[in-house]
Amino acid sequence: MSTITTADVIYRHRQTMAPAQSVYHDLVFVRGEGAFLYDPEGNRYIDMAVGICTGPVGHCHPEVVAAIKDQAEKLLHTSMVGYYDENVRHAELLRSIAPYSLRDGRVIFLNGGGEGVEAALKMARMVLRRPSVISFMGGFSGRQMGALSATGSKSFYRKGLSGLLPGAYHGIYPYCYRCPMEHSDNTLCKLACINMVHKLLKHVVPPEDLAAIIIEPMAGENGYVYPPSEFIKQLRKICNETGALLILDEVQTGLGRTGKMWCCELHGVEPDVIVFGKSAGGQMPLGGFIGKRDIVERWEKGAHGSTYGGHPVSCRAGRATLEIIIRDNLPERVSRLGEYIQNQFKQAQKELPVIGDVRGAGFMVGLELINADGSPNRDLALTVLAQAGKRGAVITNVADSTLRLSPPLNISNDVLGEGINILIQTIRDFS
Repeated sequence: MSTITTADVIYRHRQTMAPAQSVYHDLVFVRGEGAFLYDPEGNRYIDMAVGICTGPVGHCHPEVVAAIKDQAEKLLHTSMVGYYDENVRHAELLRSIAPYSLRDGRVIFLNGGGEGVEAALKMARMVLRRPSVISFMGGFSGRQMGALSATGSKSFYRKGLSGLLPGAYHGIYPYCYRCPMEHSDNTLCKLACINMVHKLLKHVVPPEDLAAIIIEPMAGENGYVYPPSEFIKQLRKICNETGALLILDEVQTGLGRTGKMWCCELHGVEPDVIVFGKSAGGQMPLGGFIGKRDIVERWEKGAHGSTYGGHPVSCRAGRATLEIIIRDNLPERVSRLGEYIQNQFKQAQKELPVIGDVRGAGFMVGLELINADGSPNRDLALTVLAQAGKRGAVITNVADSTLRLSPPLNISNDVLGEGINILIQTIRDFS
């Protein structure tokens, strides 16, 4: 039993740490094993968030831990002074499972997904010598100043800021449950959101100035919103016509999370650049992108860099993790069990009308909680979040009133069912 206590750590945290970085639960974790987390008092929690998708094979997987230990005993870091075998090997493995258009692409390693987004936008503008990019309201690309220019999930992130990346424009992310165009019927839509992109190019952004369109193939912070595949395909067509790059932000969706190795496979779209992060480091800090060879090779030597990007321990952990995902065919398992998760909540929806929408793909499932009039029920979402945690199931929330489930890809069927039951019972008790 640990000598520290939950109350002690929370108190010291609030006295020491910057409040800008918020925490979802008033819980303290001292140990993780597989799909479970443990607090100082020895209480066990089912982790249905897994570090916001950073731990695809759960906590402290023995093969990943062994890889970290082995690398840490050999070499920790030399930065860009010389070459590493480990980051080359991880890059080769990532390329081998990349979308076909990127199988011979070039990789850059950085410290996280937000840095990967920044580098991708920077590369597109420098190589094409074009000043403009289009992202989407509802999308999340990171909080760094460059990535924040492409983020459109919350105006709060931009509060009090100016001087963000010039030439950044926003289209509208298709969110069919709550149509941003306020259509009362989905049949009236006719992909109106893609028409808004065409209007941007007609009235605001000269097509010859467009360097890239960047989008999440499933919106994470917007509430695990899965867009129509035709929308993504139309963006591909626009990029083909304008000569711009299609950058897919798969920081959260990539590496098996949606039931395919990459979410773009579900849409049937090949990107020019794919940004990765979260799962790519096996719970160690790692992000970056894979870009088409003929494009990235035009990015001049020395144009970008990172002191710790591609850290050998992170790359070794990431490679061990990806090898497990491939060997155990976890994307196929996630696809099958993802349908089970959604079906369980859709059954509960029949008796719990506060569950307004169940959506997502694979092990990215969003539950939008609503009031009787159909408006977002933020208070209930926050209550369920906190109470489910106290009952032993850790989840996170996004958007106005959406609970998101993103368990480890290898969570056992029994533990997954236990976590779902805790959440359904919590919604039932507090609605």
